[in-house]
Amino acid sequence: MTTPDVTVTVIVYNDAARLPRAVASLRAQTHSNIEIVISDDHSTDDTPSVARELAAQDHRIHYLRLPENSGGCSAPRNRAIEIARAPYLMFLDSDDELPPNAVELLLAAHREREVDFAMGAVRRVRVDSGRRSTWMPHLVSERRTLDGIEADPRLLFEHLSTSKMYARAFLDRHQLRFPEGIHYEDQLFSAQAYCLATAFTVIPDPVYVWYIEPFAAAASASISNQRHKISNVRDRVHVQRLIDDFLVESGHGALREDKDFKFLKHDFRMYAGDLPFRDAEWLESFAEIMNPYLETLSPGAYERLPRPERVVLRLLREGRLDDVRQAARGLGHGVAPRQVTTDADGTPYWGDRVPDSEPARRELDLTDLELDTRPFPSAQFRHEITELTPGPGPRLTLAVRTYDPGLRLPVGPQRAALLLTPARRRMTVPFRLDPVRPGVFEGRVVVDLASASLPLQGFEGIRHPLLRLQQQGLSHAGLLLAPLDFPRTTARVDNHAVTVEPESRNPGRLQLRWRPIGMTARVIRPTVRKLAVPRVRRAAQLISSAMR
Repeated sequence: MTTPDVTVTVIVYNDAARLPRAVASLRAQTHSNIEIVISDDHSTDDTPSVARELAAQDHRIHYLRLPENSGGCSAPRNRAIEIARAPYLMFLDSDDELPPNAVELLLAAHREREVDFAMGAVRRVRVDSGRRSTWMPHLVSERRTLDGIEADPRLLFEHLSTSKMYARAFLDRHQLRFPEGIHYEDQLFSAQAYCLATAFTVIPDPVYVWYIEPFAAAASASISNQRHKISNVRDRVHVQRLIDDFLVESGHGALREDKDFKFLKHDFRMYAGDLPFRDAEWLESFAEIMNPYLETLSPGAYERLPRPERVVLRLLREGRLDDVRQAARGLGHGVAPRQVTTDADGTPYWGDRVPDSEPARRELDLTDLELDTRPFPSAQFRHEITELTPGPGPRLTLAVRTYDPGLRLPVGPQRAALLLTPARRRMTVPFRLDPVRPGVFEGRVVVDLASASLPLQGFEGIRHPLLRLQQQGLSHAGLLLAPLDFPRTTARVDNHAVTVEPESRNPGRLQLRWRPIGMTARVIRPTVRKLAVPRVRRAAQLISSAMR
């Protein structure tokens, strides 16, 4: 048999429906001299029969079935490495794909210069919306060959093993295999590969298509989407400790601050956005696991974070778990705290007290947020819905409280407006915010959803209302945070079902979901779609022009 240039391993477990798509993307590769190994982690669905049928269709496909389920990605990858015949290796998950020229591009990078691995861009596709984006685009924006990870430690953020083509000799020389029996194996494997490689090439071309299902059922969700499990937190921290040990043992201790920054900015940040939605028992367990590890991280890693993220971390380390929930809402969206407290020198601190320790004072100091001096359009306020009353009909009555910790708003009633834009036309509902005490205002606004201006074909989508404030000709629009526990309600509005609900993830905004029903859904929308075909649209434009 001809020796293949590249072996691509497809790992699969109980994924008979999507496995053919993954394998089809390999059979369609522009570089055809490849070996395809389907490594099955002892599936109990129709995967074995589907895999055997695929193998019967193409002599390049081999089916490998593990004798028992390992519960992870490492064992099926490692077993495939044992039988792989090619000098270069790649890995693919059964729910993802490779772009048609992925193998060709990465193999060309290896042949251009001898490197230990080559890596490219990852295209992310959200299954629910079809939205496409590039994973860590700033790291793969240009073609370059690096002589070791020290040349750009930021690449530690790109910890996917599936975006890379490895030289088999490199893996064997260092006996580098995926760690079995743990989750987040990619993070440890990739950290080891980065540190052990003497040279690797980065190309800007997409070499992997990663399908994201943010709302997958709990039973089928990926490990990364199981952050609600305390065991998930424990696994992630365990892997970080293994990486820390490896950095020391391999003589790469100088990378520790970069690696710690990556953990805080990426791994911890993923949990931080979920913290407002966790109950007290979960938060206590989270703190019990996370805090001992946070104590070991480099101070320099904390200093590289934005102030709001440093606040959340310090409140967690201080055991102020109720405050953690409040501080975590709106991370990355410029949402202010409800209150700041100043010391005798005028230094503002997050919350209702001056911290009593030097580390807490350093991390909770909000001076650099410039709450009282930044330009009004970028000022930080906090708008919370304290009460939501549906009805009568498609109306909503919202009780709103606005926090102004920087005291940017003048004393007295404030003119405000709720902004909502279903489809293309903005709906503006003015109301008044009255002062309750310094830095706090309250008001009520009634929103009649029936008054929203919708196009003929209706509107299908999700919108999050904003709250607008104006001062001296300047305008500020901020998020409107919803109570996280109010019941979902649905009203019928002009051949639409409009659902009002709290957003289920950070920052927890008020969320309105429009869905066409009746005649609009059955007749009007399909007709408009047909007329929107470019050829029909151009013909309509020509007829219109001729009639003038």
